[in-house]
Amino acid sequence: MIHSKRHGEILRLLKEEGTVTIASLADRLGVSLETVRRDVKPLTGNGSVLKMHGAIGLPSMAGEAPFERRMRDNAEAKRLIARMVAATIRDGESVMLDTGTTTSFLARELLGHRRLTVVTNSSDIARTLATVNGNKVYMAGGELRSDSGAAFGASAIDFVSRFSVSHAVISIGAVDAAAGLADYDLEEAEFARMVLSRGQRSLVITDHTKFGRQGLVQVCGFDGFSELATDQPPPRDIASALAEARARLSIAAA
Repeated sequence: MIHSKRHGEILRLLKEEGTVTIASLADRLGVSLETVRRDVKPLTGNGSVLKMHGAIGLPSMAGEAPFERRMRDNAEAKRLIARMVAATIRDGESVMLDTGTTTSFLARELLGHRRLTVVTNSSDIARTLATVNGNKVYMAGGELRSDSGAAFGASAIDFVSRFSVSHAVISIGAVDAAAGLADYDLEEAEFARMVLSRGQRSLVITDHTKFGRQGLVQVCGFDGFSELATDQPPPRDIASALAEARARLSIAAA
């Protein structure tokens, strides 16, 4: 039974967003961090809420949700990030994109560009950008995942390792100040790591809900990429880790 109105508000926010940081809850509920922690404790104790590093989430949201549902989650934030990043890519340049909802939004924002060379493991991205505006699209081979329509494994990694591009872009499932970038699947993390190594510019794009999450498999530390693009300022510990690694932080404005 819920003994506090704040419990109901916390659960409502989680149903809308999947995960929420403790700091964000304190700000939105107008209470202290300690008050939020006390409110959350019985919810984590009875299994209603899953405790993460600096955040909480619903148990059903602990791993990656199916791709189509994730495309609807925080869609406006992802669209803002994609629009900002697309403006930094010029006609005729080369771009490598891993599979992910934010990179799929970026592919849609690139529909106004011409003569791009695109390398990807995502059938959604390949389908979006192929055969339009003089683009060349190269897709990594292998068995396609049923949920995302993306190829992974040794053959996909070997394929993209042959390319050197102007912009290497990945989306990410978790950003933690201590652990760096992480994902929930070994093959996805290995592929993302390879993508970052193939660009003159290595860019991570993610919405703010991924801050404070801890994934299962590390992709890299904060020194493994040159820039992070997001929709809201990250928590202080993540901002400090980015600054220490000299990684550029770009925030999309509404």
